[in-house]
Amino acid sequence: MRARLGRQRSVALFVAGLLAFNFPLLGLWDGTLRVAGLPLFPLALFVLWAGIIGLLAWLVERSAD
Repeated sequence: MRARLGRQRSVALFVAGLLAFNFPLLGLWDGTLRVAGLPLFPLALFVLWAGIIGLLAWLVERSAD
């Protein structure tokens, strides 16, 4: 039962990653705004990417228990 829940969460994270890196949502970050001197678009990509990796690491470590 627990392995099944972990698998479902992995699939949900994959789908969330697909949606997050798809054009309509990425278009929200495309603009001339800068945060701390950095353009918003690459900064948003990096934060989304790091967040998905962090969530995946948390999910894998949690399911190992």
